[in-house]
Amino acid sequence: MHTLAILLIGFSVFSAMALALTHFRGEQYRDQGMARASGLLLLLALVMLQAAHFAWLQFDQAWHATALYRSTLFVVAPAFYLFSHPILRPQSATAPGWAVGLHAVPALAAAALPSVAAMPLAFVSGAGYLAWLARSLFTLRQERANFHFELLLLGVVFAVALGVSLLGAWPQVLPERLFVTLYSSAIGLAFLLVQITLGLRPQLSAEVRETAQAAYASTTLAKVDCANALARLDALMQTERVYQDPDLSLAGLAGQLGLSAHQLSELVNSRLGRGFSRYLRERRIDAAKVMLLAEPKASVLSVGLNVGFTSQSNFYEAFREIEGSTPGQFRKLSGPARASH
Repeated sequence: MHTLAILLIGFSVFSAMALALTHFRGEQYRDQGMARASGLLLLLALVMLQAAHFAWLQFDQAWHATALYRSTLFVVAPAFYLFSHPILRPQSATAPGWAVGLHAVPALAAAALPSVAAMPLAFVSGAGYLAWLARSLFTLRQERANFHFELLLLGVVFAVALGVSLLGAWPQVLPERLFVTLYSSAIGLAFLLVQITLGLRPQLSAEVRETAQAAYASTTLAKVDCANALARLDALMQTERVYQDPDLSLAGLAGQLGLSAHQLSELVNSRLGRGFSRYLRERRIDAAKVMLLAEPKASVLSVGLNVGFTSQSNFYEAFREIEGSTPGQFRKLSGPARASH
């Protein structure tokens, strides 16, 4: 158990670095500064906790008994809430600064609390935030078919977090060293499941946000000829190839269709069964597949840029997500079969 905990602590640190450099890029969270900043703060807090756990388990250094550790415990749940809220409740108005600041009060006060009281309070607080998350996800239950496996993995993360919260609320149930071992292992396991989830669905946060926006909003399509709007959308993609514009946005495309961004988001979600981000990536990948086979001498990078991706890494990421292979593998496997026909 001790060795596994040490390995998972190391994995947590490197995983946090990878997520900060890849998933939390600015382009991934356009117009979502609060979500991005809170996500990065969450990663930092978890790394700090894991560092304290490592010092205790490996070198018997009681960093977990310091005021900094107690304060960090109270940072995790609010940071996760402030990261999740704009994604799960995109229709809500941006919270004023004072409201955001209230979430920091427990972390500031925790330094003055004794360890015997701080840890149970931190985990009880965390359980409260988890209850909000469960309620928000329950609201999206009708959309679970779109995210069935991904939500299952995140559900396991939720269950692990809830279990740790319950144990942390009654620290006397387990010996201190065993609890730290289990807690650090749980954080590492959560990182592993999140990495698997994002590997399957790199744009998951954007897709969930779009789905939540459509789920919470009252219908905006009452006066829209949906069949005609979908036909015009298809024409823009097939004939005018608007997907080639790397800066194409939901609002920009909606304007070309004479719709609002909310109307286009709901139209794509309700009639095509996917979020706008996923829809756009699929159209770009469909065009890329045609070009990969039609122009065998064209480089993979030139194909990706031609269909609207901004970099080779984004192109590879989307291609793997949708096709389950790299562009080069697709070209190699599909080229001979196509030629034989």
